[in-house]
Amino acid sequence: QVQLVESGGGLVQAGGSLRLSCATSGRTFSNYAMGWFRQAPGKEREFVAGISRGSGVTVYADSVKGRFTISRDNAKNTVFLQMNSLKSEDTAVYYCAASDVFYAAKTSNMYDYWGQGTQVTVSS
Repeated sequence: QVQLVESGGGLVQAGGSLRLSCATSGRTFSNYAMGWFRQAPGKEREFVAGISRGSGVTVYADSVKGRFTISRDNAKNTVFLQMNSLKSEDTAVYYCAASDVFYAAKTSNMYDYWGQGTQVTVSS
């Protein structure tokens, strides 16, 4: 089992920045690819960013490319999502997830463990 706890969400004005963290415990963090997903009210959960285990190959949704950066600190068992130039359409609950494949997938069904989510609200 892997436990994941997100933090860092909040209310921010459009154009601002937030940094989300996802602390993990349980099995060896470095053995998992990690992903961030989000779900806005009335919408399906969507992929945001992912990072592989090992060398940390990253992948992003087109909607956040160039604005968001995912990173991981294997010593601290934590994955981060730096979000810059936030837009109102980024408003959602953000979830981190862990997958035992090597590369981060863009589909939620490839992930085995999920956090409870953290709310991000961007005011325009």
